[in-house]
Amino acid sequence: MPEKRDKDTKRQRKRLTLRFGTERPEKIGFTEDISREGIFIKAVYPYPKNTKLNIELTTPDNNIIKIEGVVMWAKKVPVNLMQFVKKGGMGIRIIRISEGEDIYAALIYQPEIE
Repeated sequence: MPEKRDKDTKRQRKRLTLRFGTERPEKIGFTEDISREGIFIKAVYPYPKNTKLNIELTTPDNNIIKIEGVVMWAKKVPVNLMQFVKKGGMGIRIIRISEGEDIYAALIYQPEIE
């Protein structure tokens, strides 16, 4: 499958806690990587392609970033295989950051500490 994202977009590996949902953020997930244009959410029960989501991303210092996005692709993986399979979850294209845009921008350029 050809790469569809902008070649200049760098993905930053980050594991951050988040909540997501169609009406309100109620399901729990984690990021695997983030970029200026999108987020990969590792989730057992991903939403189908083209679903609009409300996302609340929690930073390590407990700031909340509110994001509206759309599911670009989804891959459902059985619960017992989630830790072994890469990319079980969904790729989200960011439509709008309604709160914490400056905090999100800082996260993208901050290397992950392991």
